[in-house]
Amino acid sequence: MDASVRDRGGAHGEWDGRRGQGQSAGRRPGWKGALRIVTTGQISDPAQGHGPTSATAASREAARLCRRRAERALQALAFDSIGTRYGEVFPAKSGQLACGEWLLDELEPGARVLDIGCGTGEPTLRQLADGGLAMTGIDLSDGMLRLARQAVPQAAFHRIDMYDLATERAGRAWAAPELGPAGAGAFAAATAFFSLILLPQDEIPVVLGRIRELLRPGGLLALGMVEADLDHAPIPFLGHELRISGYLREDLAQALAAAGFAVESGSGHPYAPASTTLPPEEQLFLRCRRVS
Repeated sequence: MDASVRDRGGAHGEWDGRRGQGQSAGRRPGWKGALRIVTTGQISDPAQGHGPTSATAASREAARLCRRRAERALQALAFDSIGTRYGEVFPAKSGQLACGEWLLDELEPGARVLDIGCGTGEPTLRQLADGGLAMTGIDLSDGMLRLARQAVPQAAFHRIDMYDLATERAGRAWAAPELGPAGAGAFAAATAFFSLILLPQDEIPVVLGRIRELLRPGGLLALGMVEADLDHAPIPFLGHELRISGYLREDLAQALAAAGFAVESGSGHPYAPASTTLPPEEQLFLRCRRVS
């Protein structure tokens, strides 16, 4: 990414929730370390067709939502094309696998877990399904879902825009009512590894709140994000343009708290994507719990 990514760190580190001494308000607090990644996307919204047909046909807010949905659908098409190459660019998965081990240690056998932006199903869906958890994977990319179904046939899958989780659109637009209001409190945990970064910053807290609605009291969230002060910034990736958002760690902690999550622990991992010209970045892995 470009110079708008502020103050990349170096060493692997842990979440401490505080701004480092001597840092200005604009520099990253709390975390020491980290990296990057991305997740899935496809086109056509079953309830909306190809988006708004007239600027006067809906309110400004409705038009904005339709435009955002169209943007996510285009990113999904990019991931249809990227397919398995995604895993080749991001082969290191230690932070993600460690979060999976945390969930396996914390959850009872057969507990329901929602993997948001499941991609090819590797490694999280496979790891948790093999560990005895009841997995549901969602993605907006048909191509990624096809690969995930082949990799983890015992899991359930839905094609759905994550922005529509816990809303009536889950059933109306995506034929997944169990992921709408009827599914409130149905999941013991959720995972979202580098899927929320595909949303604009103002939509990430909304989706975090909707994920919380689907979790049982005390439910867990394993989250992977990029530490960067970015808001829907375009970046080139494997022949496509993706739009990526990130937070500085203090801002991310605040967004999680506002959505009703407590960060129990976290770690950062410096990372350089393989087979691309992207510079090294920081990946943040957070272990969170739903609170009142």
